[in-house]
Amino acid sequence: MTPLPNYRADLNDVEDELKAAMLAALAGDNRAYAEFLRRCSLHLRAYFRRRLSAFPDDVEDLVQDTLLALHNQRQTWRPTQRLTPWLYAIARYKLIDLLRSRSPRRAVEVVLDEESADAALIDQDALAQEARRDLLKLLALLPERHRLPIVLVKIEGRSVAEAAQQTGMSESAVKIGIHRGMKSLAAHAAARA
Repeated sequence: MTPLPNYRADLNDVEDELKAAMLAALAGDNRAYAEFLRRCSLHLRAYFRRRLSAFPDDVEDLVQDTLLALHNQRQTWRPTQRLTPWLYAIARYKLIDLLRSRSPRRAVEVVLDEESADAALIDQDALAQEARRDLLKLLALLPERHRLPIVLVKIEGRSVAEAAQQTGMSESAVKIGIHRGMKSLAAHAAARA
């Protein structure tokens, strides 16, 4: 009977070899760096193949994107840390980026004829006007010291400093007014629901 391979030992060997190559690369050894990237590409290719069976054509592009990210982020790795978790964290982020770009929500396109497009625009205008009316009703419930900072900063997009200058309030008072006003609006909205 053949003994089972010791996968834990294999993982430690991979970690040790990659870490040694990375340390040498960071010390300026170009051959060690080329070997590090070559070894990483083998592990990354296997990692992505297992996870991208639906998109096999994207594996190589993702390997290259990840190697580029490793190169650009190599100074963020600390020699006191294990290297493989750092490597696979970068790979995971690249994989997530790819899957987000493939999301079905992005792929939906609706072709409207002119009549439907006009109706959709009219509906959007009506919804925006209705939302504005509701917002104005809620804001009218607030005292001016809360309402004015919210209107200036949150709705009109002015800075806290600009709102303070326009209202004659201190910047702290503007921030407090916004905080208390938003809290009050949330309480009113919850009570209406």
